Amino acid sequence: MEKRERLETYLESNDLDSVWFARPNSFAWLTGGNNVVDRETDAGVAAVGYDGTTLRIVTDTIEADRITDEELPDLDADEISIEQFPWHDSSLEAAIAARVGSDERAAADVDVPGVERVDPTPLRQPLTKQDRERYRRLGQETAAAVESVCRELRAVDTEHEVASALRVALSARDVEAPVVLVGGAERAQQYRHYTPTEAELGDYALVSVTTQRAGLHASCTRTVAFDPPSWLEERHATAARVETTALAATRAAAGDGNAGTAGDVFAAIRDAYDALGYAGEWEKHHQGGAAGFAGREWIATPDHEAPVTSPMAYAWNPTVEGAKSEDTHLVTADEVESLTDTDNWPTTTASAVEFELELERPAVLTLED
Repeated sequence: MEKRERLETYLESNDLDSVWFARPNSFAWLTGGNNVVDRETDAGVAAVGYDGTTLRIVTDTIEADRITDEELPDLDADEISIEQFPWHDSSLEAAIAARVGSDERAAADVDVPGVERVDPTPLRQPLTKQDRERYRRLGQETAAAVESVCRELRAVDTEHEVASALRVALSARDVEAPVVLVGGAERAQQYRHYTPTEAELGDYALVSVTTQRAGLHASCTRTVAFDPPSWLEERHATAARVETTALAATRAAAGDGNAGTAGDVFAAIRDAYDALGYAGEWEKHHQGGAAGFAGREWIATPDHEAPVTSPMAYAWNPTVEGAKSEDTHLVTADEVESLTDTDNWPTTTASAVEFELELERPAVLTLED
């Protein structure tokens, strides 16, 4: 109901007769289901439209029965219309266009002839209660999979081997992994996006994932060391303090009566780097931002005017010269809740810079090799 109310407001404020969603994350946001068959296309195999009264599902004759039976968990049968088109006769975009009258105005999140474009990002914020409950399960299962793999690592493992194990552990939990990064000691210091190679892990490793289920995305990073360099603990702790500062600034920006922006949070991040002796470090990697039905609904930049909303998920990911701190948190006006947390990993207390907030953040796990 809450999501349809947002759509009704959108239709009214933009003088539209209908709005359509065919991209997988927006389809999942409104239906709870998955419209993906081919991951190399922008649109899925089904679209959902809303005209202020009825939710209309449009798909071809190949997919109609499966979509109806398996991919509409959030919709009641009596509130939707299932509309098929012959698979050989049309495309999904053309089928949407055919359902928009010549005297109607419509918007869609994919290119449809005669139809305006809609940016669904604001519609997906903040998270509903149902979304938050799903997020908690996704976050816990993501962290459990990542941590189970990390505890079995050896210095001689290759980055590719670790990435493969991560994908298997996540898939076994019905979790997809659009992003899997594994950086051994050498490459984690060279690159901020350590895409896996045949290089061995060596003295330590950074393991980062962004996962997805039912449209929701969760990100986390864990650090495992075998013979850690002397600087690793200090840089890891610094990254954790910057992340905690970002979360404190996020909570403050989303507080009652506040109208904080992504740029406000970014300013706090930049100030934290400066105060901790790493001025300019923010220039070497993006710092993260709001999460939800995308890996990042937005990424904070200087002067970014995206509003900070709550309750909403945020995934901040500061890096410090070979170290990184990253988890997905649910932020409300009163609370910062870690979603990617198992209570089964060593932690360190991190205090925010210029804010009254302390959080338990994942520490470096040292293993015998």
